[in-house]
Formats: sequence, structure tokens, C-alpha cells
Amino acid sequence: MPIDLSPTARALRTLEFLQSRPGATAGELAEKLGVTERAARRYVGILREAGIPVASTRGPHGGYRLGRGMKLPPVTFTETEALGLVMAVLDSQPAATDGTDLVGSALDKVVQALPDRVRQQAAALREHASTAPDYRSARPDPAITSALVAAAAAQRVVSIGYRSESGNEWETEVDPWAVVVRYGRWYLLCRSHRADAIRTYRIDRIRALQQTESEFEPPDDLDPWTALEDNLGMGWDYPTRVEFDAPLAEVAPWIRPPMGRLEPAPHGCVLVGSTSNPTMYAQEWLPNVPFAFRVTGGTELRAAVARVASRFADALPEQRP
Repeated sequence: MPIDLSPTARALRTLEFLQSRPGATAGELAEKLGVTERAARRYVGILREAGIPVASTRGPHGGYRLGRGMKLPPVTFTETEALGLVMAVLDSQPAATDGTDLVGSALDKVVQALPDRVRQQAAALREHASTAPDYRSARPDPAITSALVAAAAAQRVVSIGYRSESGNEWETEVDPWAVVVRYGRWYLLCRSHRADAIRTYRIDRIRALQQTESEFEPPDDLDPWTALEDNLGMGWDYPTRVEFDAPLAEVAPWIRPPMGRLEPAPHGCVLVGSTSNPTMYAQEWLPNVPFAFRVTGGTELRAAVARVASRFADALPEQRP
């Protein structure tokens, strides 16, 4: 699902920052939030409208401070909420059962802050629940993820360094439209200036990131989830084209978005896309589609399918009478 920072959410981040950094200037606040100083002052105004006292002083040592005695109310959970939270964390991050894990350490603090009875149940659930790692999930760097979210909220172009699954590395400037979480993996949905096209990049493969001063306007009708699904199989190293004689409606349920886009054809349908791993495409993806197919495009994919076909043929030696 896409991550979006509403004005209210950014105002709450402003409150949190002023609690930890009393006397912060508008410039420091803007840098923390990834917005302009004018926007930072607007979020301070939202806090004041909500009745939260925020004092400001001018001069070289001036800045914003919360009023004396200003504290956030304690966060409280019902028993069901607390157990649901622990279950959600363990489901998405199996390593959180270990207190030395980054998320596990944060979960420790949450559990310790719960009322006694709820804390005991949450701790027991965490201790005795066994979790298996999800081989598909990939944890991106929290700092890079946060910087991308801030750039998307501020509508700022970023420069990224990327390393593909096949080991190719490149740098490009992108318009970061949205951060989308899909089945345990975090993606950046963006427009690549290098390709002048929509691209979907795995955030765990982004090696470097720098926000620029340039701004962008996202599409008015942007649906991040749909756009991600439509473009997962586009823009990678090796082009692919696979034809099916079966109707599109019958083939479609068997096609995963990373395989490409399925389009109607005169005698069935055609799957057009690209991949950075032709071997996986040939070994794991195509064999699961229960229809006859022809690989009519993509030299690398054709070679990978030929290797797989040869292996299977060798697995069935002729039976002599």
C-alpha cells in the first residue's frame, strides 16, 4: 500500500521533533521534514490551531519551543489492539522475536510500556510464537526509505544509485511518486528521467540517494498500487515476448505482474515485458502457466527456455523393450 504523509501527519512529526529538539529553527524543521521553511511554519500553525502552545523567538539563538509542561498523552492499547500489533510485527518481521533486531528492539519498548496484564500476554505471544522467514521479503534501509517518503511528500526530484538483480549498477534522477509495499517488498514507484518512463525500483536495491532542488508534479489520477502492478515487468535488462493461443481471460489468472503485460492478439494473447533474470523467468514462472506457449521475443529468454527444455528432455531417457 502507498505511504502518504498528510498535513496532519507532518504536523505530528513537527510536534515530535520539537519535543526532542527545543529551540529548533524553521530551517532545521524543514530539513527534518523534507519540506520548505514556509511549509514547516504552516505545520507549526496547525499545532497552534489545535491548542498546542508553540512559542517562537527571533535572533541567532531563536527558534520554536513547546510551552512549559507540554506533554503528549500516554499511548494506551486495549488487549486486542496490543496482541494484534505484536502479531502484525511478527508476521511482517520474523526476526523481531530477537531483541537485538532493530524492529525487535522497538517492539521491546512497546511491550514494556503496556499495562501489566496486557504486557504479560503480549510478551508470552512474542516468546512462544514461532515464525518462519519469508524468502520473498526484503528489508530496505530505513534511512533511505524515510528519505524517499519525505521527497515524495515534498515533491522533490531525487538522484538514486541502483543495483539490479543481475548486478548492473547505474545512477538516475527520478520523480518519486510513491512508496508502495507489496507482499513483503518495498518499491519506489517513479518516473525515471534516464528512461523517460514509469519505473518500479526495489528500495532494498537503492544504494545511494540525494534529494535535489528540482520539483515535480505527480499525475493527477495516480493510483500507486495499480500503476505498480502495471509496470513491475517493464524496464528491466532483457526484453521478453511470449505468445499463447488461449484466450486472454483464461491466461490472465496465471500471469504474475513481474512477468509483463498481457495483451490481446488475433489468435489468443501475448505477454510483453522484460526481466533481469531470464533463468528464473524460464524455470519458475513460465512452467506454472498451464497453456502451450511460444517464446517469440527476447534472445536471453529463448536461450534460458532452451536450457530448461534440454534438462527436462535429459531427465526422460528412452525406455528400451
